[in-house]
Parts: sequence; C-alpha cells; structure tokens
Amino acid sequence: MSQWLTDVIDRGAVNDWLSPVRDKALAELKQTSWPTRRTEAWKYTSLKPLEDLDLSTKGTIPELPVIDGLDSIDLVFADGELKTDLSSLELPAGVRIESLANASKQGQATAEAVFSQVKPGRHLFGLINDVLVRQGLIIDIDAGVSFTTPLRIVNLTGAGEESHQRVLVRLGDQAKACVIEQGLGEDSSFSTGFAEYQLGQKAQLEHYRLAMHTQKAVHIGGSHFDLYDEARLNSTLIGFGSQLARLDVDIAHRGEHAKAKFNNVYLLGEGEHFDLHSTIEHAMPNGTTEENARGIVGDRAKAVFNGRIHIHRGAQKTLAELNNRNLLLSRRGQINTKPELEIYADDVQCAHGATVAEIDEQSLYYLMTRGIPRSQALVMLNFGFIQELVNQMPNKALAEWLQPRLKARFEEMEVK
Repeated sequence: MSQWLTDVIDRGAVNDWLSPVRDKALAELKQTSWPTRRTEAWKYTSLKPLEDLDLSTKGTIPELPVIDGLDSIDLVFADGELKTDLSSLELPAGVRIESLANASKQGQATAEAVFSQVKPGRHLFGLINDVLVRQGLIIDIDAGVSFTTPLRIVNLTGAGEESHQRVLVRLGDQAKACVIEQGLGEDSSFSTGFAEYQLGQKAQLEHYRLAMHTQKAVHIGGSHFDLYDEARLNSTLIGFGSQLARLDVDIAHRGEHAKAKFNNVYLLGEGEHFDLHSTIEHAMPNGTTEENARGIVGDRAKAVFNGRIHIHRGAQKTLAELNNRNLLLSRRGQINTKPELEIYADDVQCAHGATVAEIDEQSLYYLMTRGIPRSQALVMLNFGFIQELVNQMPNKALAEWLQPRLKARFEEMEVK
C-alpha cells in the first residue's frame, strides 16, 4: 500500500450520517492493493504524478467560466465547498436539491438507498471519494417533470488544493433533464469527482462532462448511469487532459428498450495524460448503445482508451456499436486503445473498432499550396476530425462556446 493511500485511510475517520458508507469504503480500501503496471485497469497509467504531487504552494481558484448564450442554473463548488454566492438555488416545482452535508432525513434515505450502488465498488478512487467527500449534491427530479434548463455543476479546485465532489441524480419516470458537469483544476491540484444517475422508465437525460484542468493538475472521477425501461441518455465528454486525468464512464441497461448515446473527445497537448475507461452493460433485451470516441494526441502526450461492451445472456435484440478513432500528431505521442466486446446472447448486432493515424501530409500540403498557412491548415484538419461529434451536441450554446477553445488547443499542437 502506498504512503498516499495510507494517509487517505488516516483521514477517513469522520463521524456523520455518512459514516456507514465511509466505514465500508475504509474496510475495502484496507484490503485493496495500490495499482501498478501489472494491474490490468491501470496498465498504461501510472499514479506516480499523484504520489509526487506538491500541494504545498497555495494559489487562487479558477474563475467561474461564463458560457455565452447558456441559460443555466449553476451550482458551484470551490475547493470542495458549495459557494452559495455563486450558485442559483431557485428551482422549478418537482426539482429538489440538497447538499450532502445538510441532507434531510428524506435526502439521507435517498442517498443511502443509491449511494455507491450505481458506481461500481471496484473503482479504487470511487472508494477514496467515499472516504474523503464532505460536500456533494442529491438531486431529485419528480416523475413527469420536464426540467430542460441546463443544470450546471461546476467544481473549481485552486492551486495547491485538494477537492472531492459527489453528485447523485434521480430522474423519475418520464422526467426530462439536462445536466452539465464541469471541472477546472488550477496548477498543481488534485480532485476527484463522481456522479451517479438513475433514469426511471421513459426518462430522458442530456448530459455533458467537461474535464478542463490545467497541465499540472490531477483529476480522477467518473459518471455512472442506470437506465430503466425506455430511458434515453445522450452524453458527451470533453477531456482537455492534465498531467494525469482518469475518467470512468459506466452505462447499465437495467430495463428493456433503453437507448444510450455516448460521444467523447480528448485533446492532449505536450506531456498530458488522459485515460478513459467506459463500460456498457446490456443486462436486458432490446437495448441500444452507440459510443464514439475521438482523440488527438500531441507531443509526448499519452492517451488511453478502454471501451467495453458486455452483452449478457438474456439481452437479445441488442444493438451496440463502439468506435475509437485517434489522430497522432507526434511520433513521441502515445495512444493505447482497447475496444472490447463480450457477448453471451445470440440474436444481437454488435460492432467495435479502433484506428490510430497520423495527420494526412497530402491534405496538409494541399491546403498550404492554396495559400493557407501551415498552422491554420493544421487547425482546419484537426477540427474537421472532431467537428462531427461537436456538431452532434444538442446544446448549441455549449458547442459554440467550446469551438474557439478547441481551436486554441489545436493551435498549440504542432506536428513533430
């Protein structure tokens, strides 16, 4: 066990209503080995940047990003504390939000019934989040409520700080909602963030996760979804990297005729590391999943993609497709991709695939011969690679806000 994990266990003794959850997580942590390169789930990702992270120098927290044209209800955390002066707490009828720290008896009962049941207990940092989280949110949306104003949950972590956030969202039958998870970490900082979603029958969730941390930050987290009969999930993940970012996304089809669409884009600059693990569990018949991941990796950056679709024995008539396409801008960059299909039903349509390619020099040359500077031509080719997924984002204000930031990232990525 690493000294870092030992310190976490020592900090876990807090007596509050979440103590049973913490005690269970602590007991599991004490039996858990610290991942090494021999641990399959961490084979291509070293945790040394976390163990070596210097949090002694304190700095300011990032500013709350303003997304022009986005009319959202914001819930803002700074260094793990809910900032009521930056948050909007006026909610429509049928929507209830409680903080973990001040949860009512009903909120506690809700959380205890679901907490850590959607999120797989096998995730080491999910257990660490269980132990260290002090504040988080419980969000309940009643059956039949259409809550279409985006609910933006922002987690700001300042330089030299550590923060841990947890969100639990329940959509009742036929409810509809849009949730944006946005994380920003400044300089050397460490944050964990896990969100668990339960979608009732015919519920619809439009979901975004924006992991936009600076290069020295370490961020580990995940989003986990349970889909019941005829539920609809449309999720987009954007990863900007950092010295170490690891995200796990799990989607479980627990009812029939559920549909999930999951797009993700990661753009890695000099020395950044981004690890995305997705697991799709089809446990019931007639489910549909479409997953598309596209990554662009620059100089000495490293991307890891592990996407797994598991079709259970009774999940007949499942339609599932997983694609991971990568563009490598430097011979010193590294991409490890591993799409997996595990099928135990015989009447399904499933496909998966992965590609890694370098920038098309002929296309680059063609654009340059038309008078387009090399840097601009590079931006055009890179942006074209991911444009399709950005255009599929249902929230156009968010897509328009992202585009100049993506282009700025491309301008920093020179082909080497």
